[in-house]
Amino acid sequence: MNGIGWFQVGVSDAAVARRFYGELFGWTFGGDGAYQMITTPDERSVMGGLAVGQPGHAIFYVVVEDVPGVCERVEAAGGKVLVPPTQTEDGPVFASITDPEGNHFGIFKPRG
Repeated sequence: MNGIGWFQVGVSDAAVARRFYGELFGWTFGGDGAYQMITTPDERSVMGGLAVGQPGHAIFYVVVEDVPGVCERVEAAGGKVLVPPTQTEDGPVFASITDPEGNHFGIFKPRG
């Protein structure tokens, strides 16, 4: 727990992003909807997602055991919760937060 387990890149144009990251880094993409899976060529790397139709951003997600509990500790430590704990349809729970300097990142607990 508490290691980086996911990354996300928000883009307005999926085709441009797929071409850019694919040509630059050899990343491959799964799906064609609003959230597309990213796989890197390094088998030790974490996977990620391309969030299509969202404002440009690139963030990392830290794997935690207790998303609501970490959100409480974030606010107690001077950070902010931007998106409260949310469960996805396939099981993981995530939240978007900032540190006291305003740096945006996420936390999540995998399903199961």
